[in-house]
Amino acid sequence: MLLPLALLIALVVFPPIASALGLDFYIGFVRRVLVVALAAASLNFIMGFGGMVALGHAGFMGVGAYAVVVLSDAGWGSAWGMWAAAMGCAALAALLVGAVSLRTKGVYFIMITLAFAQMLYYVFVSLRSYGGDDGYTLMMRPGLGLGLNSADESTLYWVVLALVAAVLWWLDRATKSRFGMALAGIRDNETRMRALGYPVYALQLTAFVLAGAIAGLAGALLATGNGFVSPSMMHWTQSATLIVMVVIGGLGRRWGGPLGAAVWLVLEEVLKLNTHYWHMPLGLLLIATALYAPQGLAALGSLRAPSRSKP
Repeated sequence: MLLPLALLIALVVFPPIASALGLDFYIGFVRRVLVVALAAASLNFIMGFGGMVALGHAGFMGVGAYAVVVLSDAGWGSAWGMWAAAMGCAALAALLVGAVSLRTKGVYFIMITLAFAQMLYYVFVSLRSYGGDDGYTLMMRPGLGLGLNSADESTLYWVVLALVAAVLWWLDRATKSRFGMALAGIRDNETRMRALGYPVYALQLTAFVLAGAIAGLAGALLATGNGFVSPSMMHWTQSATLIVMVVIGGLGRRWGGPLGAAVWLVLEEVLKLNTHYWHMPLGLLLIATALYAPQGLAALGSLRAPSRSKP
């Protein structure tokens, strides 16, 4: 408990320290890490705790991001309204995808989620009114209201931090709830849970929709912060990268998703500054994790998740 609290305090005081040191760029970078950590945590919720290996999670991020684009183009000015709408759109997309894909298992589930994500990708590539393959640049950031200036990097950073912290706290509570325990039980032995009378399909679909909505929020936050949205953010390679982040952090671990996202993005940033061949060390990291820390980096320290007791 002390480590997450200390980390939260460090993140809260980071913007003024970065500004004082002339490192304003890293305020935006850490904000992006937080948002991607949120997306990775939502994937870990269904993949690590629910056993659903979805290779199309970035598609829901793209839906959330383009919801911001469409609403901004339509004249909406409230960021809160856009983010809520983005979550709703992503949840609806997840409901449609999950309703079909969850009727399959194993590699077929993986392929169907991949197929749906690629369909979404090509749909947004074809939308020339919103930039097509070139992407779309927001004219201005949506307003936060409440006396908050969304154009100020530190203000937006703190709003994103508050949202990410709240959702991560909720996800942690959800995994420890009866719903989370049932989901873990389905992951471990679906046949047994079905025999005990649990509505397996409904529980999995609920988790899938919740994860999709959170991924949509992450996409909306990325769109708001970057001021630019491109279909490339929902390409299947982005979904694969999210899976790699979760695996590195720790499947089914309490902080597996956020830890994996932070390690991946920080190493990527450092390596890009020093070499053109930055992909190779990241690949070696994945191999080393698989060989020497198969339960993820979160399992190496005190960030270990609580024991998974079956319902």
